[in-house]
Amino acid sequence: MAEKELLEKYHEKRNFDISSEPFGNESSEEGEKKPIFVIQKHDATSLHYDFRLLVSGVLKSWAVPKGPSTNPEEKRLAIRTEDHPLEYADFEGIIPENQYGGGTVMVWDAGTYKNEKKDKEGNFITMEEQLKKGRSTFILEGKKIRGAYSLIRIKKGKDENWLLKKVDDDQADARRNPTSTENNSVLTGRSMDDIRKDSEKNG
Repeated sequence: MAEKELLEKYHEKRNFDISSEPFGNESSEEGEKKPIFVIQKHDATSLHYDFRLLVSGVLKSWAVPKGPSTNPEEKRLAIRTEDHPLEYADFEGIIPENQYGGGTVMVWDAGTYKNEKKDKEGNFITMEEQLKKGRSTFILEGKKIRGAYSLIRIKKGKDENWLLKKVDDDQADARRNPTSTENNSVLTGRSMDDIRKDSEKNG
């Protein structure tokens, strides 16, 4: 499926004359060479974290109400949302209240990821194949979140639900709670209040 088709739902839900969110025109070829991920803290109707992986030229996205955990014993609900353009990885600011997803957005964590999942013959299973089958494992290399994670689909259909779970590796740490202790943007160093104030100041 072409990148333009993948972004149809994203475009349908937004009025770009009002919202400063990126429309999505950038080539993703460079990004595909070095797969990226981003976790955006999003204070909309309710505070949540948007987890995004660059796959097939777009950011595959899930809303994670409690955010990612570094504890392998915890499973976090991840609600599948529409694909976002590559440029969204750098988006930080305010979506107008009368728009879809209205509220403050922070780039809470970002980095690259590795796909090391192989079949019985030792061939890599692409991220596209993994997500289609409903079970994906990858290694995140972020500033706040690192190590292997799994996404497991538990419900299909219109309201597609997944679980985001930390794999028990050397980056697992049940004592850490980064969503509570590490509150500033990795992009600008700002807090959610700073982002709000700066957006209001710049009109």
